[in-house]
Amino acid sequence: MPDASQSPDPAELLVVITNTPDAETAARLSRAVLEARAAACVNRLAPVESEYWWQGVLEQAREWPLLIKTTRARYAALEAVIRQHHPYDVPEIIALPVTTGFAPYLAWVGSETSTGAQPAG
Repeated sequence: MPDASQSPDPAELLVVITNTPDAETAARLSRAVLEARAAACVNRLAPVESEYWWQGVLEQAREWPLLIKTTRARYAALEAVIRQHHPYDVPEIIALPVTTGFAPYLAWVGSETSTGAQPAG
């Protein structure tokens, strides 16, 4: 892990949320995001019950949320990977700013998503 003194400004880090229709899609999307180095870490959460309006109809669905840790600099690349691999017409992609955090972890996220990090494969 990088030295905490090299930690980026927490405001440069994001937690991005998206939901997927099943566990297999969640796993595939997580892998694609990580292989593209668009994120340092993805948490695949237990399924949730979602309710939402879609095309004038109140819908219910079981979905698998992903919490994706990235930087503002990698957000566009992350969004592109999600849009490319996500089966929904309009996937939820919401970025939440990080206001503070454990400096060594923040530094790790920054280093794993930096332009110098090499994509897998």
